[in-house]
Amino acid sequence: MVRKDWLLALSFKWNKQFDYPMSMRTSVEGKRHYEITGEKLPSVTTILSATQSDEKKESIAKWTAKVGEEQATRVRDQAASRGTNMHLHLERYILGEGHKDLTDEGQVAGDMAQVIINKGLCDVSEIWGSEVTLYYPGLYAGQTDLVGVFDYEDSIIDFKQSNRPKRKEWIDDYFMQLGAYAMAHNFVYGTEITQGVVLMCTPDNYFQKFQVKGKEFIKYQWKFLEKIDKFYNDKNKANKAKLT
Repeated sequence: MVRKDWLLALSFKWNKQFDYPMSMRTSVEGKRHYEITGEKLPSVTTILSATQSDEKKESIAKWTAKVGEEQATRVRDQAASRGTNMHLHLERYILGEGHKDLTDEGQVAGDMAQVIINKGLCDVSEIWGSEVTLYYPGLYAGQTDLVGVFDYEDSIIDFKQSNRPKRKEWIDDYFMQLGAYAMAHNFVYGTEITQGVVLMCTPDNYFQKFQVKGKEFIKYQWKFLEKIDKFYNDKNKANKAKLT
């Protein structure tokens, strides 16, 4: 059922100027890939996960040891489920359909989505695509939440849920992810996307907006290219080891 109160709040226009491809998620050796244009390409998140720094791995291991494996799994699963629910609310809003989930989780996620709508999507003036599959031929693929114009700049926009507020220096992976999607979009469609935006909310409705653009955005794109290089080098080494 369409919620009229949500539709009245729409502040953007649709501009479907690009023909985004269909894709199918698949698994290769237990890692998420996208089957697209005849290729099975590793996802951006797969590449970032496989090339985590030792410092980040150690930090995650220390936290898991502190709270216990069972609790760590519970926290991760709950956050992932809540994030999926929040994304569904936002996707339906953007499509003008509306969504209502009366479960406890659904109500929390819906409130989080409404905060992002009120404080984040108000700066979106034009949408080119929602839940868009993007790929860089031969290298990687992924799905971004929104492509369009944010604060007067062509942008890649992702929605994130977080259990607690973040500092900018903690979320390099998010910026590299946005940089990867921008490079793919620019290469395939000849665009000049110059900004990445993260719209984030916690379960207690604390909103954060992070924007990276210009030279800073290019810096994260270069950092992701380094990750790609490491990912494929490690993969080639592993394949060679199997043959010996």
